[in-house]
Amino acid sequence: MSHIVAIIQARMSASRLPDKVLLDIGGRPMLQWVVERTCRAKTITHVVVATTTDPSDDPVAEFCQSQNIAFTRGSVHDVLDRYYLAARKFKAGVVVRITADCPLVDPALIDQAVCALFTPPNQALNTDHCLLTTVHWDFIANRLPQPWWRTYPLGLDTEVFTFDALERAWREATELHQREHVTPFFYEGIPVEDFRFSSNKTSFVKSESPRGFKVGLLHHHEELGHHRWTVDTPEDLKLVREIAARFSDDHFTWLDVLALIEREPGLAQINAAVQHKTHLDVDERPR
Repeated sequence: MSHIVAIIQARMSASRLPDKVLLDIGGRPMLQWVVERTCRAKTITHVVVATTTDPSDDPVAEFCQSQNIAFTRGSVHDVLDRYYLAARKFKAGVVVRITADCPLVDPALIDQAVCALFTPPNQALNTDHCLLTTVHWDFIANRLPQPWWRTYPLGLDTEVFTFDALERAWREATELHQREHVTPFFYEGIPVEDFRFSSNKTSFVKSESPRGFKVGLLHHHEELGHHRWTVDTPEDLKLVREIAARFSDDHFTWLDVLALIEREPGLAQINAAVQHKTHLDVDERPR
């Protein structure tokens, strides 16, 4: 079986909500939520936090040390390089990309995405009988940025790719957004229609990028992409804190959160006005 390493990117100097990765949610830092929920994925063999060498991220490193969480430090803006160095250090055959602003990330969806990478093109995805032996895809995601489709709520984002694909992107990607957002190099150029959502389609939609990457996108059976459960603004943080307060611990699933939102639709209004970023947005601060 491939060594499957989940790498969680985390830095303190977020532009819209500084220090967000260590802000409190239900009595614990957000980064701890992300690490612990990611660790519950059955397919993951190792979880690593990839922060930066900037002194502002010393608190992230110190937190990881205090909690015995594996971590690496790398470039502030070249996140692709940060991922590559972390993956190489931990001898990853497969990389799972998670971001530290997704405290509701769901281990079952991580397992689903990992299993998809190992599912042959002519077979239906079956996470209950998943053999992690032969990789059949270069890149799998359960979300892609606009204009591509997304049917899972923002904040459950999971991307899975081979180390070989990562290494090629690391060597060849030259655009700022490709380096900062890590994965656009894999799927750029794929027609939006290739990944169109349809309730009659399989949950596993497949295509090939102009660069030759075999790419798969996972869909839920209904469109839920309008939900925003990530944390990038004060409004986002307020919503997630409200969600956490409704549960006795953090072992709830994303479907439990969805049921909560349906019972209390006013919760979704807390951050309804927040605008999503795109894969072309880059940090304009000095490099």
